[in-house]
Amino acid sequence: MASLLRPSLLRQGPAVAAPSSRFLSTVTRQTALRPGALAASWQKPTTTTQRVAAFHATQRQQILPPLPQKIQGTANDPVPVPAPEYVHGSYHWTFERLVATGLIPLTIAPFAAGSLNPLTDSILCALLVIHSHTGFESCIIDYFPKNRVPKTRAAAMWALRIATVTLGVALYSFETNDVGITEAVSRLWHA
Repeated sequence: MASLLRPSLLRQGPAVAAPSSRFLSTVTRQTALRPGALAASWQKPTTTTQRVAAFHATQRQQILPPLPQKIQGTANDPVPVPAPEYVHGSYHWTFERLVATGLIPLTIAPFAAGSLNPLTDSILCALLVIHSHTGFESCIIDYFPKNRVPKTRAAAMWALRIATVTLGVALYSFETNDVGITEAVSRLWHA
């Protein structure tokens, strides 16, 4: 209750005793009589130890340092407009949506129809690899801007390419030398 009326009461050190209910009723009457008193008491300058919020135990610290800042030009320079690249814009988005919607019937059809066709299975594996690659690529593009952390982005893109090729080879091996994705899921489902 004291924090609602006067947050500074909770921010004071351990030498200050807890306020009594008689004191709280006095403070309530005083702030009701003076309309600006409550707002003025909250805006008093305090020391750094008193600026910590009433119920926080620690100070706020950043987990990671901020990325390096590069300012190009002055405040009066216009923002450069990049040249439009349709492949990386709307065509890329349309391709991602087509792959995502193509996965829906390919995951349901083998189990609904009851036949496990190797051609359907290989198309499903190819679309899974493409879908995961484009999803992780979008995450890398969003979180590692090329102009701020170019080496980190290049390393992440190469790691993604290596992982995509490794996954493709592993799925190809699983499809040709073993039972395949849909049969493995079917066996796990009935196990």
